[in-house]
Amino acid sequence: MNFLVLGDIFPSALPFLKKKIPSIIKKNKIDFVIANGENAGKNGMGITKKIAENLFKLGINVITSGNHIWHYKEILDYIDSENRLLRPANMSNDLPGSGHGIYKFKDMKICVINLMTNVHMPKCNNVFQAANALKKKFILKKNVDFIIVDIHGEYAAEKMALGHLFDGKVTSVFGSHTHIPTADQMILSKGTSYQTDLGMCGDYNSVIGLKKKIYLKKMLNRKNLSRNSPSMGKASICGSIINADKKTGLTKRIDQLIIGENLKKI
Repeated sequence: MNFLVLGDIFPSALPFLKKKIPSIIKKNKIDFVIANGENAGKNGMGITKKIAENLFKLGINVITSGNHIWHYKEILDYIDSENRLLRPANMSNDLPGSGHGIYKFKDMKICVINLMTNVHMPKCNNVFQAANALKKKFILKKNVDFIIVDIHGEYAAEKMALGHLFDGKVTSVFGSHTHIPTADQMILSKGTSYQTDLGMCGDYNSVIGLKKKIYLKKMLNRKNLSRNSPSMGKASICGSIINADKKTGLTKRIDQLIIGENLKKI
């Protein structure tokens, strides 16, 4: 079973994804695609119904998110009716939508979990307690066949600790949010694959996807209130391909995927 997991999608990457996703899926015999879409809105924050549905049409099966999920009010109703769009599971239970979903692929069940860390992130419930509860709820080869976890967060140590918490209990754990791809993709000691951050799908001739000139002005002059916007230059696609064992639900191989202009995998 082959999974393609993609980092935070920025507006600049949408045309490039449309061009490249079909060939990536075909070349790598991808069965299921998960992407973080919380930066896909036109100003680099949030996601709309139209953008989500266009991503589904490209072949993305599930869209995860994070702290920007509520940027557009329209998403409040949409996320309640579209189970392929997730918000972090450790957000308040009073909020619409769900932080996990089970999706059928042939005769198998794929569970996707979305979590958000606590350090330097908007207030939400304790991510470790939420992870522990979900680990007990969804069990590989008992009630689901594969489990993929997106941990949206700033602090690498939290992500790594959660990777070890889930080790042997889920197929793969990957991080999102920092927009910088890390080179630590690995298979942990009990068979779960891990990567601290997939990076972003966007223009890397920028500051984490935003226009560098405006960002620098704000950093050099804290009184500068200029609103930034996404850099719309040539995009790169960042993520990983996970090959999972149908018998165990654990990972057999993980390979980093980087395709693009300013950022290339050599």
